[in-house]
Amino acid sequence: MKNRSEDILSHKSNTRLNKVSIPAEICFNIIIAFFCLLCIIPFVFVAIISFSAEESIREIGFSFVPTQWALEAYHYVWDLGDQLWRSYFNSFFITIVGTIISVLICILYSYALFRKDFKYRKFFTFFCFFTMMFGGGLAPTYMVCKNMLGLNDNYAALIVPMLVNPFNIIIMRTFFQSSVPTDLIEAAAIDGSGEYNTLFKIIVPISKPGIATVALLNALAYWNEWFIAMLYIRKAKYIPLQFLLMRMQNQVDFLVKNSSVIGVEAAKIMNQLPKESLRMALVVLIVVPIACAYPFFQRYIISGLTIGSVKG
Repeated sequence: MKNRSEDILSHKSNTRLNKVSIPAEICFNIIIAFFCLLCIIPFVFVAIISFSAEESIREIGFSFVPTQWALEAYHYVWDLGDQLWRSYFNSFFITIVGTIISVLICILYSYALFRKDFKYRKFFTFFCFFTMMFGGGLAPTYMVCKNMLGLNDNYAALIVPMLVNPFNIIIMRTFFQSSVPTDLIEAAAIDGSGEYNTLFKIIVPISKPGIATVALLNALAYWNEWFIAMLYIRKAKYIPLQFLLMRMQNQVDFLVKNSSVIGVEAAKIMNQLPKESLRMALVVLIVVPIACAYPFFQRYIISGLTIGSVKG
């Protein structure tokens, strides 16, 4: 019985994937756990501050243990009413639709750059690199988008300007070069498969890590974008969440800074506004929804970024 147990332990130790000693593995786990805490603690700290009373922040500053808890910051945001939920819907709609369309464009463009038999491959590669290094500037972009394309007070104004991202195209093309064998495309062509059939039924299924990586980058860009809304949106029904909350924060900052010129009683009321806790509450409201998307991309994003950086 003793020999059997020793054989089982020996077999388990020989089949260890990492091939490191147990003390070394414990040290690695401690280091990784410490690194995870460094990543999680700042967000926890922000959440605690968002539930702290403004008096506590004035008294002891930012602390993990405030002297007084309060919900004024969230009540202040909640007073936005229907506009808050409308802006949440706008942000989700813009992020989902924009990500789907931009990923589709990225796949089509990068697949053309990947195919060495494409006649204009060098031209479009140079075009992609050039636009990544040099932009037209804010004023020409604004005139083209608003005056020529009519991107003003509509969802297209928040989606179209960010549809094509040269950096994501380069990542996707490099991923194709690193993970898609050319022989597979040639075999599909011999079997009579067309270009679109080869791309969507053969190349796309084996390129999920790269596609998931690009999709996450696009989703983050659309979710966090507020500057485009400031340029092209005037109607309240199209305002995304980030622009709404940023505008609300600016209004609070303006009232607090100018409270001395609006009367003593009004100044006392303005000083009670949750300035610091509101800022942290806005961070929580913005970060939590997009953070829920990470579990869906977790198993793809590391391999996608790693493979896409192997070969240029």
